[in-house]
Amino acid sequence: MTNPVRRAALACLLGAGLAWSGLAPAAAQDWPDKPVTLVVPFASGGTTDIIARTIGQKLGEALRQPVVVDNRPGAGGTLGAANVARATPDGHTLLLATVAHTMAPGIYKSLPYDFTRDLVPVGLVALTPNVLLVSPSLPVRSVAELIAYIKSHRGQVNYGSAGPGSTEHLSGELFRAMTGTDIVHVPYKGGAPMMTDLIAGQIQMAIETSPSAAPHVRSGKVRALAVTTARRSPAYPGVPTLEESGIKGYEVTTWYALMAPRGTPAAVTQRLGAELAQALRQPDVLKRFEEQGVTAGDMSPAQLGEFIRKETERWTKVAKSSGAAAE
Repeated sequence: MTNPVRRAALACLLGAGLAWSGLAPAAAQDWPDKPVTLVVPFASGGTTDIIARTIGQKLGEALRQPVVVDNRPGAGGTLGAANVARATPDGHTLLLATVAHTMAPGIYKSLPYDFTRDLVPVGLVALTPNVLLVSPSLPVRSVAELIAYIKSHRGQVNYGSAGPGSTEHLSGELFRAMTGTDIVHVPYKGGAPMMTDLIAGQIQMAIETSPSAAPHVRSGKVRALAVTTARRSPAYPGVPTLEESGIKGYEVTTWYALMAPRGTPAAVTQRLGAELAQALRQPDVLKRFEEQGVTAGDMSPAQLGEFIRKETERWTKVAKSSGAAAE
């Protein structure tokens, strides 16, 4: 978004701060009156966890109440989302949602919640490329070499994910479908345990989010072959895009959004959105994001809601065309 659009969105959030829905003015002054729980629907140590702790600290300082990160991994992020969807809508329980939550409706036969109905958008936190990684033990140094290796070792190359329906899962399925390769999905309960096995050579490849991948790429523990975004990432100098590597039309951006249970008072979500926008402009946050190949988010709640709707449509189509499914 341009700077004028950013300023307009922030002004809208701040200007609406007195428009309370469901809370009396006295209650408005009291919120939050206890620690705020930020549910991370994946294991600790992964990208979602890293971003949540960075933003949670800043929100806690602004709200003058601790923001406690609560990791609830499982089922590709849907267990944590269900937990927040069922929470009391008083602004004390929030979700750091990801693109995986727009993938889940196309993957699972049924879910205990409706992502677009039961949760409301507060603000876009961050965007990051995924990175195609391979174990250093794999004798390949380009996407073309990887594809040739997979085709000559049919059914022997495993790719890891943070769980069924996760961004790594659908990114891998999209890769499989667009390259006509036979790779085997190995789901984990988060990106961190998956990365441990990739480093150890227990799995051969993964399409992982940038913050989880970056330190291991820099240390040489894993090898980056390509990024999934339309443009190259400054965090990976010299690493081409998958489009440049011959997979025409392949583009995936992983995003993270702050969500609240439906029914949360409008002024609570408006204040949260304003504080989030402020946090995302702070130099130390921007520096930490830049180091890990992350771009700070910039969308109004209305824009984010429409973005989520379009992402859900897109990934439902990918799931159906690839045949990806989870119980």
